[in-house]
Amino acid sequence: MKTKIFTTLLLTLLITGCQKQPEQATASHNTDPEAKAQFEKSDAIINKYLDQLESPNTTIEEKTRILCKDYPTEYKTNYMPALLRLAAKDYTRSQLLEDLDIALDYYKKKDNVQC
Repeated sequence: MKTKIFTTLLLTLLITGCQKQPEQATASHNTDPEAKAQFEKSDAIINKYLDQLESPNTTIEEKTRILCKDYPTEYKTNYMPALLRLAAKDYTRSQLLEDLDIALDYYKKKDNVQC
């Protein structure tokens, strides 16, 4: 008798645990396609900048332009607003700006760039 109860309980828990939660289902339907497209485009641009900053073939003038103008502008005008629209629960504006400062400081020190 205990085995039947235990088996039934175990199967019930497995079935319940494998079902998609309603909160997750509604969140995936509320994704802003425009924000997602903006985020993906901006993310690709930022990754291109990071690849250029890591490349030994990139001149110091290009690195300076990327670090002082292009990267912060792209991050603040496109990447950050799209990310905040997509995941406002996970990020704040101040956290994202702090992340930007950390990344910029790292590359500025690494390549001895002054803005």
